[in-house]
Amino acid sequence: MKSLRFVLVTATRNFSSKPVVNWSAPGKVLTVEQKQFYQKNGFLLVRNCVSREDLKNYEDRFNAICERKVKPPASMLVMKDVSIAKKVTPDSIDTITKVQDFTEEPVLFSYCEHHGVTDVVRDLIGSSPATRIQAMHTMLINKPPDTGKLTSRHPMHQDLIYFPWRSEDLTICAWTAMEKINKKNGCLQVVPGSQTQGLKEHGYPDWEGGVNKAYYAIKDYDMSLPREYVEMEAGDTVFFHPNLFHGSGANRSDGFRKAISCHYANYDHTKYIDVKGTIQEETGNQIVDIVSKHPQRYKVKPGQEVTFELSWRLRSRPVHHDGKENL
Repeated sequence: MKSLRFVLVTATRNFSSKPVVNWSAPGKVLTVEQKQFYQKNGFLLVRNCVSREDLKNYEDRFNAICERKVKPPASMLVMKDVSIAKKVTPDSIDTITKVQDFTEEPVLFSYCEHHGVTDVVRDLIGSSPATRIQAMHTMLINKPPDTGKLTSRHPMHQDLIYFPWRSEDLTICAWTAMEKINKKNGCLQVVPGSQTQGLKEHGYPDWEGGVNKAYYAIKDYDMSLPREYVEMEAGDTVFFHPNLFHGSGANRSDGFRKAISCHYANYDHTKYIDVKGTIQEETGNQIVDIVSKHPQRYKVKPGQEVTFELSWRLRSRPVHHDGKENL
């Protein structure tokens, strides 16, 4: 199979090739109206994408990893909230708030290959049901009940701040509720149409107790912008553009709130960019620093230069194809 070759371009370059997605034609599973709703608003909620049985498999695996009944891959990051990490507690479901980069964990990665999800992804960032896609960023979020300091909220941000590739229109997040998610337990909040505004400058939120590294918020965010609360049932999936303004409120319920997600990119029409001199440069430096401190986890070879691009190449994985070179 012909492997994908990458062209290094500047962050301001425009891609003038023929549009990949035909917004005037129905997809394999989506109607024209659904596709155009996504194009206009930057997100689309699809009900019942993933079965309860599949969700239980993901939850059982997450629980087993938290309780150390299953050893996670070395490349997978198991995270605690900064407010929890400062406490001396054993690993358990109640202390782990997120697992990330699970492309080598077979049960969790099966979510990224789930046809109920990938069929929609291909309709929104591909030219056909055969479009090759790459899993770029994977997470299972176990949002804890808030302690009263609002550390369980997530400020409004754009995912593109973390991604050194373009076109952003050919990248999408699939975010699936693993249980009922509403305003009380911290559902996603989105600003419809904000994906057209371009990437904004981000920085660390000034919160009591601090935040985890590379946990960003849009600087000088306009709180008057109208937002929509995306309330979901288990198995519902919201698909959204990486430039969409989004975040989540504090979990004011008594239980944890779980969701699983994957960012996908169109394998054949996406190119890495050089972020030097752009508003993504500092993010790139932060990510490079994290990867450089954990070379074994990220499988950095001896003497290999760690770059922002490499940090993503090492973590991504083809979905339903055998691409010879990771995006």
